[in-house]
Amino acid sequence: MLNQTIDEAMQKASFSHKFINEMVCPTMRDNFGQGVNINGFVGAVSLAGAGSGLWSVKGGNKLVCTGLIYASKAEFISGTVLSIEPKTRPRSTGDPVKLYQVTYNTTAGVTGDTYDIVIIAAPLNRRMANITFKNFDPPVPEFSSPYHQTVVTLVHGRINASFFGYQDPSTFRFGAIFTTENPELFINGLGMVSPVEKKGEEGKLPLQSAVWKVFSKEVLTKEQLNLLFSSYDSVKVKKWLAYPHYSPPEPLPPIILHEQLYYLNGIEWAASAMEMSAIAAKNAALLAYHRWYGNADKIDQEDLHEKLKTEL
Repeated sequence: MLNQTIDEAMQKASFSHKFINEMVCPTMRDNFGQGVNINGFVGAVSLAGAGSGLWSVKGGNKLVCTGLIYASKAEFISGTVLSIEPKTRPRSTGDPVKLYQVTYNTTAGVTGDTYDIVIIAAPLNRRMANITFKNFDPPVPEFSSPYHQTVVTLVHGRINASFFGYQDPSTFRFGAIFTTENPELFINGLGMVSPVEKKGEEGKLPLQSAVWKVFSKEVLTKEQLNLLFSSYDSVKVKKWLAYPHYSPPEPLPPIILHEQLYYLNGIEWAASAMEMSAIAAKNAALLAYHRWYGNADKIDQEDLHEKLKTEL
């Protein structure tokens, strides 16, 4: 699925062009800012995210990260990693030990420490994480494939129903609007944002002001906002490189960058989602553990898929 587009995959599965263009493509545009030329796997993830029964985190998804840090009892250092460098130090027994010197910048200034194992959970493409890898032999590979820019605009206002073909606002009952591939459209999609505890009120779209989330490729102009909304009193804009720009077929980055240096974000090139990052984190932790303790029989098990099926 990584070597073909979602368009090709669904055509092979006998889905019609009309279904792909009017149902699948809008979902891709809303979730990943791209059309049906993304790879089949991320396309499937995108379609799964369009279904019902999804979970929300009260207080925001960031609480997943803070909750995991708290549960793990890990020491958390707030700072920006500047560089990583392999070091060899003598043990008290005289045998050398290989470590990694990690230098980072905190509110107290530039400092650092040495670690046996380092796991990178930030995109290295085009120096997005801006980490310098010093004195690695062979050098840590550079990743040049680009990430895709998306713009999120949060608007508190009243939707302009007439822009979407509804002259009577009371007949406009949609909480989300997706768009097809059309160069004249300046948004990928928009949807009403509701607090988690009010999920039961979905479908009861208020005719008064609400918070709307708009996805677009570029920052919306005032004229475009005035087309989408009949009135508004608050606008927040966030422009960011949200996910890879998919162009299959393309290889996935390596997980192992050096002997005990691991990279999680390569999985984003299969599909970018917080659930995928959680899978990558667990796999990297298991891989690092088994390699550290020499459990070679636990790595790349050829019959693992069959074992898991029998366990179920």
